[in-house]
Amino acid sequence: MADKNQLKICLASSEFAPLAKTGGLADVTSALSTQLLRAGHDVRVLLPDYSTLNRGGLFVERVGILQELSIQIGPWKIDYAIDRALLSATGVPVYLLRCPTLYDRSGIYTEAADEHLRFIFLSRVAIEMCQRMQFAPDIFHCHDWHTSLIPLYLKTVYAWDKLFTDTRSVLTIHNIGYQGIFSADILPDLNLDGAEQHLHQEDLAAGRVNFLKTGLLFADLLTTVSPTYAREIQGEQYGMGLHHLLQSRSATLVGILNGVDDEWNPESDALIPQTFSRSDLSGKAVCKQTLMRELGLTGAPEQPLIGIITRLVGQKGIDLMQRVLPLLLTKREFSLAVLGSGEPRFEQFFSWMQQELRSRVCFYRGYNNRLAHWIEAGSDMFLMPSIYEPCGLNQMYSLKYGTVPIVRETGGLADSVQRVDSDARTGTGIVFREYDETRLAWAINLALDLYDDKPLWKQIMNNGMSTDFSWERQAKQYVSLFRQLSGK
Repeated sequence: MADKNQLKICLASSEFAPLAKTGGLADVTSALSTQLLRAGHDVRVLLPDYSTLNRGGLFVERVGILQELSIQIGPWKIDYAIDRALLSATGVPVYLLRCPTLYDRSGIYTEAADEHLRFIFLSRVAIEMCQRMQFAPDIFHCHDWHTSLIPLYLKTVYAWDKLFTDTRSVLTIHNIGYQGIFSADILPDLNLDGAEQHLHQEDLAAGRVNFLKTGLLFADLLTTVSPTYAREIQGEQYGMGLHHLLQSRSATLVGILNGVDDEWNPESDALIPQTFSRSDLSGKAVCKQTLMRELGLTGAPEQPLIGIITRLVGQKGIDLMQRVLPLLLTKREFSLAVLGSGEPRFEQFFSWMQQELRSRVCFYRGYNNRLAHWIEAGSDMFLMPSIYEPCGLNQMYSLKYGTVPIVRETGGLADSVQRVDSDARTGTGIVFREYDETRLAWAINLALDLYDDKPLWKQIMNNGMSTDFSWERQAKQYVSLFRQLSGK
């Protein structure tokens, strides 16, 4: 007999950790699914079976009713099959959409002419998979532009199917800067069969189709990854052209701060040189010494170490770092450990700094998960001066590891880092508001000054390590919203 309290959820996403990941989207979909499953809900994830999929430790089985299928998208008849994989670490069932024609590529995302087809296909198949399994989800949980056509399809192409009579759709915006905008020439591929009037007509007149905007129009509920970001994107500065639409939907737009995955825990982290806790910080000193030795940084143990782990793109405030860090390094004693990749001009900047100050600056180009854990555990401070930040995860990792964040007051950074009050001995990090080089310099100088007051610094570390960012807590907010929406 079915549990009347159990929610049935179909989660469709272009990324899911550790199978397919380019950023935080993968971490969120994976961690949230895991928590929903642990809470007793029936969660089924659909993910493209990319040729680049991380298959380590993955047990895959064929699902008989989901083999040798095809779907008509515009003039294209596309063959596909769906296999079922169980993640050994979590038990989450992930349905892998096998279609070499669309997903046998060198990366998750491409600049190919059929990029729109790849995600129209994913959205359509998510619905048809449920039909074939006779799985009537209470919630279709869609993520970013890649699956944002599902709400429209449920209300048009698949409106006839009573299986979805009680199904509601939720669209989560992870970064509104990515919208999936294509030429209106793709209109036949949408298979709307006369329902084109549901698309944004001004966009069509201008010769474009915006996938994310379509999802914002038709999803029953909109969420984003922090309360502050939910407010910010309703304004012109951060709304990326969608602020008026989001204002009109403000009553159904909710911000829920992302959580921190279990792997980021200094008490149990198998990747760091030595574990530690709030009550015994000796292991953090070992992590710092080991990290500095590994990176060739020769500063004294008491010299502050600032960590940076980021995509090297404009959004992350790298241009501010360019204007502040070289001069500050000549005036103050501290070292830098930098991990990331991105725009060539920013990679060249950090490479130049390393060449000029090899004993105090190390730049690792690319991504290395072990090194990311080491930097979080071994640094004294973590620098994150983003122009905008929908949620951000590294500042929350930093707080858990007693690494004091230096952040700009925006999005999830504003929601997760509390401004230090040295007199009251409260707060968890250094926060500045204006996106300005003088304010960034002020923030770093303040952190370096506070670091010299060891009892105060230890209190700030303790404040941060005491903060609860668990996914168990955050997932309860999603469950509450899903219940309200579904009436369950």
